[in-house]
Amino acid sequence: MMSASFAEFVWIWDQMLGLGLPRHHRRMADWLENCWQSGKREMLLMAFRNSGKSTLVGLFCAWLLYRDSNLRILVLAADLDLAKKMVRNVKRVIERHPLMAGHVPERLIDWGSERFTVARTGVLRDPSMQAVGIGGNITGSRADIVICDDVEVPKNSDTAHKRAELREKLSEISYVLSPGGAQLYVGTPHSYYSIYADEVRSETGEVAPFLNDFSRFVLPIVNRHGSSNWPERFDEKAIEAIRARTPAHKFQSQMMLEMVAPNAGPFDPARLHHYDAETDIEYGNGRMRLSIAGRTMVASACHFDPSFGGLRGDGAVVACVYICDQGEYWLHDIAWLRATNPLDGGQSGETPWRDEASQLCAQVAAFVARNHLPSLRVETNGIGRFLPNILRRELKSIGWAASVVEHYEATNKTTRIEDAFGAVMGARLLHIGQAVTKTPFLRQLREWHPDGSGHDDGLDAVAGCILAEPVRLPRVDLPLYRADWRGNGGVFRAEKHFNP
Repeated sequence: MMSASFAEFVWIWDQMLGLGLPRHHRRMADWLENCWQSGKREMLLMAFRNSGKSTLVGLFCAWLLYRDSNLRILVLAADLDLAKKMVRNVKRVIERHPLMAGHVPERLIDWGSERFTVARTGVLRDPSMQAVGIGGNITGSRADIVICDDVEVPKNSDTAHKRAELREKLSEISYVLSPGGAQLYVGTPHSYYSIYADEVRSETGEVAPFLNDFSRFVLPIVNRHGSSNWPERFDEKAIEAIRARTPAHKFQSQMMLEMVAPNAGPFDPARLHHYDAETDIEYGNGRMRLSIAGRTMVASACHFDPSFGGLRGDGAVVACVYICDQGEYWLHDIAWLRATNPLDGGQSGETPWRDEASQLCAQVAAFVARNHLPSLRVETNGIGRFLPNILRRELKSIGWAASVVEHYEATNKTTRIEDAFGAVMGARLLHIGQAVTKTPFLRQLREWHPDGSGHDDGLDAVAGCILAEPVRLPRVDLPLYRADWRGNGGVFRAEKHFNP
């Protein structure tokens, strides 16, 4: 007897419930069956909220058991209750679907809402279907198919640490799958750094998207022609009503499936100008000229925000911003500094041990020199009060003359960040170098909230640069090397070699 296709299986179920088969459900059903029949075992199904995707995937699980009752299916979700919801729905389908007759076992020993086992010929330890929360223990389990149903939610994807934990937990799936097993992810993105992203986020250090090479089916509520993908339920008026009562970022992520955080911060990185160019130094008429991408730089600001916070608290960060002759800001370099401890194996026995403050200041001095900076500002709040003299010593040791400006910060950090980035980004005056995009800066900018608790050390350092008054020092002949490329006024003497 020929088995029914998945679309037929779904149609029969909908008829029993007195429902029609929506067009987008038919498209999803055809895609799932085509992937399965063609041997594609890594799949991602993204569809807008309330599209019925989880219901359809539940029917897909029932159809797979209809075709092979010996399959073992594991459902992972952000919490156990959500995973149990899918298991209960599949159990209900098996009990009532006409094509599933004979799959309900005679003795309902293993027939619960968290796990059940259909009538099967195989003697297997694992149930036919089991629900597990993403934080649950799956060690020792085996499955032929793992369904990841809404494993990414706001509460486990709103910080870099939580996203790393989520990826680590999902990596355990490879130890659960049987040879040739399948993975099916179902959900909507809740972060710019979503596990569903199809592009590399270089600032996170990843070399490939998390679900790289997965077959993808993406169904936003509005198609590329501007029409609804489920007009029977979500017509144009209904979609506009959802858009009106939903924050813009949340609508874009949950209904249009774009990789933005539903609770994204006030600063949009799309308003930045990206460039991939190094500083270009030219000498003429006894002075330097510094330019980037053909723009002449006339001033600079460097801010050092010291900290011994380590990995848990805010780190020590130094940033430099150039100002060009058109009044635009160029964030060219930023560095998170780290001191080593010989007790942790940080320095070899051949290198004399240096205290943490000296190590940080040495890194700042090297940063100042490589960026041709004539001055830097150091925040003297807290531990910074004794660093300026150490900085001067380290600058002198490498032969670089730069002014060290001591700065006591009395303004609230949130206010500083809002004041610095609000106006500059609003006017699209901020350029960002390619090297900066590989640091945590973009992630911090994208996720920052005035009432948030995430890291903002990079934003604070750059805000210090933007808010600082660029220092225009007169040219002074010193035995040490001083970068003087800022084009300040002066007297130039030229020799003539002709007769009047």
